[in-house]
Amino acid sequence: MATDTTPTAKTPKKATTAKKPAKAAAPADAKAKFSKAIEEARAGAQALTQEAQAKAGAYKEQLAARSGDWAADAKDLAGQAKDRASELANEGKAKTSDALSSLGKIVADNAGTIDEKLGARYGDYARTAARSMQETAAKIEAKDLNELGEDAKEFVRKSPGVAIGLAAVAGFLVARLLKGGSND
Repeated sequence: MATDTTPTAKTPKKATTAKKPAKAAAPADAKAKFSKAIEEARAGAQALTQEAQAKAGAYKEQLAARSGDWAADAKDLAGQAKDRASELANEGKAKTSDALSSLGKIVADNAGTIDEKLGARYGDYARTAARSMQETAAKIEAKDLNELGEDAKEFVRKSPGVAIGLAAVAGFLVARLLKGGSND
């Protein structure tokens, strides 16, 4: 057997370089598409953010306008309430002054009867009380509401016990007046 020692010719291998550029092109293309998608998402997010900020600004302006209206309405109502309270306080002051003056006149008119029934000393007490009531009525009529308020504060500071006692008596009298209308 004879062996063939002649060199065999090898067939050259085909170049595979054509496939490599196709593989390299695919990742670059995907990267570009991914980058483009990210940029579009950012642009969309920015647009949504700007739209949300614009809507929030518009709502804020509407709310500010409404709250401004509410604040103006509240100030107007507070002014009306203050004016009405002032009117009522002035009416109360006038009625109190008239009532004290009338009570003082009644006591002064009845001082003579007190002289006859209880004695001159008690008649003098009645006259002094009547004069004091009429002077107090004149002082109330002459003073402004603010001055009366300051006088009341000063009285309470000087004599808190007397103020509490007077408030209790006044509360009792008001309760009796209100209860007087019922049959109980």
